[in-house]
Amino acid sequence: MATDNRNILTTEQELQLRQPIDEYVGEIQQRINALRADGTDRVIALQSSIDALKRDRVYNQKEKAAKLSQLRAELTQARTVEERNKGEIAKLIADAEGYLKAHFRDDYYQAVKESCKAEKLAARQRYRQSVEQLKQDHRQTLAQMSNHSEIKDEKYVQKNRLFDAKLQLSQGLQQAKDRRHDAYDHQYHLIDLLRMSKFTAGQSLAQRWENYKYTFNRRDFLLRNGLYLAIIVIFVALCALAPVLRGVPLLTLSNVLNILQQASPRMFLALGVAGLILLAGTDLSIGRMMGMGMTAATIVMHRGINTGSVFGHVFDFTGIPVVGRIILALVVCIVLCTVFTTIAGFFTAKFKMHPFISTMANTLVIFGLITYSTRGVSFGAIETSIPSMIIPRVNGFPTIILWAVAAVVIVWFIWNKTTFGKNLFAVGGNSEAAAVSGISVFRVTVGAFVLAGILYGFGSWLECIRMVGSGSAAYGQGWEMDAIAACVVGGVSFTGGIGKISGVVVGVFIFTALTYSLTTLGIDTNLQFVFSGIIILVAVMLDCLKYVQKK
Repeated sequence: MATDNRNILTTEQELQLRQPIDEYVGEIQQRINALRADGTDRVIALQSSIDALKRDRVYNQKEKAAKLSQLRAELTQARTVEERNKGEIAKLIADAEGYLKAHFRDDYYQAVKESCKAEKLAARQRYRQSVEQLKQDHRQTLAQMSNHSEIKDEKYVQKNRLFDAKLQLSQGLQQAKDRRHDAYDHQYHLIDLLRMSKFTAGQSLAQRWENYKYTFNRRDFLLRNGLYLAIIVIFVALCALAPVLRGVPLLTLSNVLNILQQASPRMFLALGVAGLILLAGTDLSIGRMMGMGMTAATIVMHRGINTGSVFGHVFDFTGIPVVGRIILALVVCIVLCTVFTTIAGFFTAKFKMHPFISTMANTLVIFGLITYSTRGVSFGAIETSIPSMIIPRVNGFPTIILWAVAAVVIVWFIWNKTTFGKNLFAVGGNSEAAAVSGISVFRVTVGAFVLAGILYGFGSWLECIRMVGSGSAAYGQGWEMDAIAACVVGGVSFTGGIGKISGVVVGVFIFTALTYSLTTLGIDTNLQFVFSGIIILVAVMLDCLKYVQKK
């Protein structure tokens, strides 16, 4: 199909189409500038002079006060002029925007848009013709050759020619895309001058949408969101199957609240290990720390004298008020978890040991100590009044969710608003460059492990209260995989230095919701591991593809 090149505008033709618009709006802009000269422009200039004078150390206090008084008097006068001209300026802006709305698209942008479509068609047609000609020339050249080495060289050259042709096509398509975007953006350039960058909400939204379409790349989009899209499809399928197979709706408020409730303690664990993954590390001891924290918290908050013993000693905390026992249990959980994470962090930072090894050693030590000291027995239930004190349900709403929200906010603040957080990303991205720039890699690494230990302690304490005790060394087995998987699915890269708190939150919800949904459908627990494994594999594969693409 032949392309009609008459639809393709030259640069001069495009400027001619745009000229009436630029002249009309430009005339209004000149009138607005004249009105702003002694008003808004003067206010901005005087305010800058006042701010500069306040920082100035040349003048003494008396001279500075006199000059400030003069500038503020002039500022008051300029604001009076600004206020007086505000109505006239608003009318002129409305006039210009009305003209743009009536003429910009029909008289200019639509013609450029059609021109860009024709340019793309012409570029594709040139590419097809070029490829066909190259193939024809290549066949003729090969027919005249008999030497194997020459044939091999010719095929290599042909491959480069085809690549160049494809590169020219990409450049032609991008030029047409750029031209259309520049044409669209021109009206907002005019509005920017009229409004002094103070766009309306609708104008800002239109620009964001246009910029999103302009920068959109299908490959990048699928790499970033392909897994989420697949999981959404899976959840939609599960929601559709639940009423058919089990006779119960899956997507109900009660189920959503149950998922959020179960996800809350896990959120602490995922937030803790996310900081370690950010350093290109991991933590295999999370599940055992959960068991240790659950056991310790149950012993302290146990209802009555403990039925089990620790190294042969039976504890009795019934003499301490319930509130005191709750606080003591939290402190014990945090201290125990932090001690072990600090040990792992020390070996990792001091001896450049991989966290896989140091945390695996922690796993064995913790499980061995807790199992040996307690003989592997469960310590029963905690005081029944504690859950209603710490995580009560208010009109059916589980307040344990608020604890998770608080943890998310605090860790987000640490990651994004503190020096430690910025150093965490720097060390994770390139530890050698961070060390050269003066960052203590040792302190940052140990600090990340300490923060993880505090979060593990909080998480195990909350889980103990949610489950009303029943702590044992075996509790939490496999939770480290869920926490790590949630981070990976949420976009925290194993290559280090890349990750967002919002991604961790999404990852925790995805895995908790998936487990809850599969359990509701009666899927065997072993098959649930298969689903989780596939999701982890795909998530890491996409992460590796993104890393390779960057490289």
